[in-house]
Amino acid sequence: MIQGQSRWQGGRSVGRQTRCEEPSRGKLRACDDCGLLVRLLHEEAGVDCRCPRCDAVLRRHRGSPLHAPLALALASLILCLLTLSTPFLTVRLLGQSRGSQVETGAWAFADDGLWVLSLVLIATVVLVPVLRLSLRILVLGGVQMRQPSRWLPSLLRWHEHLGAWSMLEVFLFGALVSYTRLVDLAAVELGPAVYGLAAVVLAMVAADAAFEPQAVWDALESRGVMAHPARQGPAHAKTPLVSCHCCRRVEPARLGEPCTRCGTPLHHRKVNSTARCWALITAAAILYVPANLFPVMTIVTLGRGGPHTIMGGVVEFLESGFWPLALIVFTASVAVPMLKLVGLAMMLVAIHHRSARGLRFRTRLYRLIEVLGRWSMIDVFVVAVLIALVRFGTLASITAEVGAACFGAVVILTMLAAEAFDPRQMWDVAMPSAEDGAGARAIFVVPESNHTA
Repeated sequence: MIQGQSRWQGGRSVGRQTRCEEPSRGKLRACDDCGLLVRLLHEEAGVDCRCPRCDAVLRRHRGSPLHAPLALALASLILCLLTLSTPFLTVRLLGQSRGSQVETGAWAFADDGLWVLSLVLIATVVLVPVLRLSLRILVLGGVQMRQPSRWLPSLLRWHEHLGAWSMLEVFLFGALVSYTRLVDLAAVELGPAVYGLAAVVLAMVAADAAFEPQAVWDALESRGVMAHPARQGPAHAKTPLVSCHCCRRVEPARLGEPCTRCGTPLHHRKVNSTARCWALITAAAILYVPANLFPVMTIVTLGRGGPHTIMGGVVEFLESGFWPLALIVFTASVAVPMLKLVGLAMMLVAIHHRSARGLRFRTRLYRLIEVLGRWSMIDVFVVAVLIALVRFGTLASITAEVGAACFGAVVILTMLAAEAFDPRQMWDVAMPSAEDGAGARAIFVVPESNHTA
């Protein structure tokens, strides 16, 4: 193994390197974004360890890694269940009224024949948030019991896989955009679920900030709760170190063997990453055209009205003077999907040409695509709130159209494409000599300057 204290300048690693014995495995971490193998030296509470090569956060250290996240997750789950069981919005028009709850838009999508969007709304706004909070509570509570259950690694693994598909905060922004449209049409009353949803979002943001999965995985391992028994016998000198994509444990193993901590099959890189990503963005690009050309909803008031496209909604906000909302809708529904498609295609082409230009820029772009991906669902949630409330027959009605289904498919496909893409391949093809001669990889010690509060 090679151990050394290094910094990254001008596309190359500089610093001293010395031969040493194999370091402690518990402190090894492979960067998810560039693949650099790092040995973390410090574990002070309140600091983040960052990759010296691409500046990705490798580990967040919290003062109370188990108790505070458990309390916040319990509070979030209670607020979430109360919010889902109380009235959300009520619309009154010419003596008629219609109320809704958070999930009512899903049944309206089903009435309009868009069953896929109905399932997506129920999953992302109801099922996944509740399930993810429940799994977090079970894991955080279970690891502190006298005899932790052997199922805890599987529960935490599912919790990690569901992270990107919890969209309550996106739904809240979609509801706010819908409210600005509804007040021009009828009288709107805010139900307790509106305030509850805002409280849930704040509580979940705090819970996510306090929760560090690596600390929980380490706690499970220290309690002896492992998905598979430790491999017997000394590791062969040429057995490569492999980082688990789920729990980030680094261990010597043959490709395809299960991770001893979480049970995930181990691979040096994501399997068929490039081919899967190309297929997904190609399908998303094809659907992006009808998503913008076809109407996402039809609005009829007193027998007058017609279909509305995504850009039509942006123009309507501009004409009404709501330019901040127009900017939000345009960014989330037009610019962000295009950014994801173009950005991922550019990174795939760079891998094909083995380009070393702008590695850090492309890595940051990938992080941005990952973060912004689900926010494109705002337009789908806007349609869901409107069609759930405006169903007054000949007086006023709003129905969902095929454009909403195409746009929802674009968002989901681009999210799956970002998840399938492996940014480490950009660094692999640019620096093929990063491997040590005996199959070992360079291990860099993160210096104190790379720890940021």
